[in-house]
Amino acid sequence: MKKTVTIISVVLVVALGLFLYFKFWFVYSSGVNEGDINYFQREGFIFKTYEGKMIQTGYNSKNTSSTIQSNEFKFSVDDERIAQQIDNASGRQIKLHWKRYLGTLPWRGNSQFVVDSIYSVGRVNLNDDPFVTSMPPMPTD
Repeated sequence: MKKTVTIISVVLVVALGLFLYFKFWFVYSSGVNEGDINYFQREGFIFKTYEGKMIQTGYNSKNTSSTIQSNEFKFSVDDERIAQQIDNASGRQIKLHWKRYLGTLPWRGNSQFVVDSIYSVGRVNLNDDPFVTSMPPMPTD
Protein backbone atom coordinates (compact mmCIF):
# COMPACT_ATOMS: atom_id res chain seq x y z
CA MET A 1 0.00 0.00 0.00
CA LYS A 2 2.79 2.44 0.93
CA LYS A 3 4.64 1.64 -2.30
CA THR A 4 1.51 2.32 -4.38
CA VAL A 5 0.97 5.73 -2.71
CA THR A 6 4.63 6.62 -3.37
CA ILE A 7 4.40 5.64 -7.05
CA ILE A 8 1.15 7.57 -7.53
CA SER A 9 2.65 10.62 -5.78
CA VAL A 10 5.77 10.53 -8.00
CA VAL A 11 3.66 10.17 -11.14
CA LEU A 12 1.45 13.11 -10.08
CA VAL A 13 4.47 15.33 -9.31
CA VAL A 14 6.09 14.49 -12.66
CA ALA A 15 2.79 15.08 -14.51
CA LEU A 16 2.34 18.43 -12.74
CA GLY A 17 5.93 19.41 -13.59
CA LEU A 18 5.43 18.53 -17.26
CA PHE A 19 2.13 20.42 -17.38
CA LEU A 20 3.69 23.55 -15.84
CA TYR A 21 6.68 23.36 -18.18
CA PHE A 22 4.58 23.05 -21.35
CA LYS A 23 2.05 25.65 -20.19
CA PHE A 24 4.45 28.40 -19.09
CA TRP A 25 8.04 27.80 -20.29
CA PHE A 26 7.83 25.79 -23.50
CA VAL A 27 8.12 28.03 -26.58
CA TYR A 28 5.17 26.96 -28.72
CA SER A 29 6.14 29.11 -31.70
CA SER A 30 8.27 32.07 -32.67
CA GLY A 31 8.22 34.53 -35.51
CA VAL A 32 8.48 38.10 -36.76
CA ASN A 33 5.77 40.73 -37.15
CA GLU A 34 6.16 44.14 -38.75
CA GLY A 35 3.96 47.19 -38.39
CA ASP A 36 3.36 50.47 -36.58
CA ILE A 37 3.22 50.65 -32.79
CA ASN A 38 -0.31 51.71 -31.83
CA TYR A 39 0.43 51.96 -28.12
CA PHE A 40 3.16 50.87 -25.75
CA GLN A 41 2.88 51.23 -21.99
CA ARG A 42 4.12 49.95 -18.67
CA GLU A 43 1.35 48.53 -16.50
CA GLY A 44 0.59 46.23 -13.59
CA PHE A 45 -0.10 46.25 -9.87
CA ILE A 46 2.71 44.11 -8.45
CA PHE A 47 4.61 43.04 -11.55
CA LYS A 48 5.15 46.01 -13.88
CA THR A 49 5.37 44.80 -17.48
CA TYR A 50 5.44 46.47 -20.86
CA GLU A 51 2.40 45.87 -23.03
CA GLY A 52 1.92 47.00 -26.59
CA LYS A 53 -0.20 46.74 -29.68
CA MET A 54 1.06 46.83 -33.25
CA ILE A 55 -1.08 47.65 -36.27
CA GLN A 56 -0.21 45.60 -39.34
CA THR A 57 -1.56 46.62 -42.71
CA GLY A 58 -1.73 44.47 -45.78
CA TYR A 59 -3.78 43.38 -48.73
CA ASN A 60 -6.85 41.21 -48.43
CA SER A 61 -7.15 39.02 -51.52
CA LYS A 62 -10.32 37.25 -50.30
CA ASN A 63 -12.48 40.34 -49.93
CA THR A 64 -13.20 42.01 -53.26
CA SER A 65 -14.88 45.14 -51.83
CA SER A 66 -11.79 46.31 -49.91
CA THR A 67 -8.22 45.57 -50.76
CA ILE A 68 -6.48 46.90 -47.64
CA GLN A 69 -6.93 45.25 -44.25
CA SER A 70 -5.56 45.93 -40.79
CA ASN A 71 -4.57 43.41 -38.12
CA GLU A 72 -3.63 43.98 -34.49
CA PHE A 73 -0.76 42.21 -32.78
CA LYS A 74 -0.77 42.41 -28.98
CA PHE A 75 2.52 41.67 -27.26
CA SER A 76 4.45 41.90 -24.00
CA VAL A 77 8.07 42.82 -23.34
CA ASP A 78 9.97 41.68 -20.25
CA ASP A 79 13.39 43.18 -21.14
CA GLU A 80 13.90 46.83 -20.14
CA ARG A 81 16.45 47.44 -22.93
CA ILE A 82 14.11 46.18 -25.66
CA ALA A 83 11.23 48.17 -24.16
CA GLN A 84 13.31 51.35 -24.40
CA GLN A 85 14.15 50.63 -28.04
CA ILE A 86 10.48 50.09 -28.89
CA ASP A 87 9.55 53.29 -27.08
CA ASN A 88 12.21 55.21 -29.06
CA ALA A 89 10.84 53.79 -32.32
CA SER A 90 7.35 55.25 -31.94
CA GLY A 91 5.95 56.51 -35.23
CA ARG A 92 8.07 54.22 -37.41
CA GLN A 93 7.67 50.81 -38.98
CA ILE A 94 9.23 48.26 -36.66
CA LYS A 95 9.93 44.55 -37.09
CA LEU A 96 9.75 42.54 -33.84
CA HIS A 97 10.82 38.97 -33.13
CA TRP A 98 8.59 37.19 -30.61
CA LYS A 99 8.14 33.91 -28.79
CA ARG A 100 4.69 32.49 -28.09
CA TYR A 101 4.01 30.60 -24.87
CA LEU A 102 0.84 28.63 -24.16
CA GLY A 103 0.22 30.50 -20.90
CA THR A 104 1.06 33.85 -19.32
CA LEU A 105 3.03 34.57 -16.18
CA PRO A 106 2.47 37.83 -14.27
CA TRP A 107 6.15 38.84 -14.39
CA ARG A 108 6.38 38.13 -18.13
CA GLY A 109 3.31 40.12 -19.23
CA ASN A 110 -0.36 39.83 -20.15
CA SER A 111 0.19 38.35 -23.60
CA GLN A 112 1.27 34.93 -24.80
CA PHE A 113 3.49 36.76 -27.33
CA VAL A 114 6.70 38.03 -25.70
CA VAL A 115 9.03 40.19 -27.80
CA ASP A 116 12.67 39.19 -27.33
CA SER A 117 14.43 41.26 -30.03
CA ILE A 118 14.00 43.97 -32.65
CA TYR A 119 14.96 43.18 -36.24
CA SER A 120 14.65 46.60 -37.81
CA VAL A 121 13.17 50.05 -37.47
CA GLY A 122 11.97 52.04 -40.48
CA ARG A 123 13.09 55.64 -40.67
CA VAL A 124 10.78 58.62 -40.78
CA ASN A 125 13.48 61.27 -40.47
CA LEU A 126 17.12 60.27 -40.35
CA ASN A 127 18.03 63.40 -38.38
CA ASP A 128 15.77 62.32 -35.50
CA ASP A 129 16.60 58.60 -35.66
CA PRO A 130 18.47 57.45 -32.52
CA PHE A 131 19.36 54.18 -34.31
CA VAL A 132 21.34 55.92 -37.07
CA THR A 133 24.54 57.59 -35.90
CA SER A 134 26.82 57.41 -38.93
CA MET A 135 24.51 59.01 -41.50
CA PRO A 136 25.05 62.67 -42.43
CA PRO A 137 22.15 65.04 -41.75
CA MET A 138 19.49 65.28 -44.42
CA PRO A 139 19.66 68.48 -46.49
CA THR A 140 17.00 71.08 -45.84
CA ASP A 141 15.18 72.94 -48.63
